[in-house]
Amino acid sequence: MRSSELDYDLPPELIAQLPADRRDGSRLLVFDRATGAVRHRLFADLPDELGEALVVINDTKVVPARLHLQRDSGGQAEVLLLEPLGDGVWEALARPSRRLRAGERLGPVELLESLGEGRWRVRLDGEPEGEPPLPPYIHEPLADPTRYQTVYAAEPGSAAAPTAGLHFTPELLGKLDVERVTLHVGLDTFRPLAVEELADHELHGERYRVTPDSWVRIEEAQRVLAVGTTSVRVLETIARDGELEGRTSLFILPGFEFRRVDALLTNFHLPRSTLLALVMAFAGVDAVRDLYRTAIEEEYRFYSFGDAMLIL
Repeated sequence: MRSSELDYDLPPELIAQLPADRRDGSRLLVFDRATGAVRHRLFADLPDELGEALVVINDTKVVPARLHLQRDSGGQAEVLLLEPLGDGVWEALARPSRRLRAGERLGPVELLESLGEGRWRVRLDGEPEGEPPLPPYIHEPLADPTRYQTVYAAEPGSAAAPTAGLHFTPELLGKLDVERVTLHVGLDTFRPLAVEELADHELHGERYRVTPDSWVRIEEAQRVLAVGTTSVRVLETIARDGELEGRTSLFILPGFEFRRVDALLTNFHLPRSTLLALVMAFAGVDAVRDLYRTAIEEEYRFYSFGDAMLIL
């Protein structure tokens, strides 16, 4: 598959700048793969659409990972912490990367080693005390930082929110049969494609963990709804290699055989993204193109704070 096959035209005004007033007040585009039916609902209607299924959520917690810093020269710098490596060392993105040098000090951050493509190993004094790492297409300030966090977030470690889960409320979760997994969102999830052939795109891997008891429930469930692409990657990784903890570099493209995911809940993704490729693998390339055209025509809200899609 070529990256250009993941292109689509989105009017800028459909990029959601702020979350919905109520988490479960977002719209929900429902697609039934068996019949081809498309329905327009609200997220609060999810239990009615889903029926009997085990809902698997990713309980990772976003850290305040975006640090605005100053260089000794007086210039500005920004560090986005991606993953803790131990002993205060992190993998991070830093800019302006070409002007930075190993050994340079940026307030609480020491630059240790350039890893290329804007990535660095850095040492951080203390715990992260920055801002929520909102995506660059969001230009409005976020009055309540908890809105870029799921209500069930428990395990700190992500550099971005698993956005499909942002729609849930505690009341809605109480109506569902829920199981947890953990995948800490890092560079792989949001890094744009920079190659024409998707097979040439390299994944660095993201950390995941599932408890043995949780996996037993997931394995024995009649139907599993994966909340978000991150949950899909965890479930399909374990379904293949059986390891309940580690790093996954699983790259899901059209033609992929799904072994443990029966339904998918996901937001609308950027063009030329690995996330859109995963959704196309699950629902079909042409079907997803049609669904995105419908979503645009119906003025659904896109990306992190946007509306959701349920694929049955």
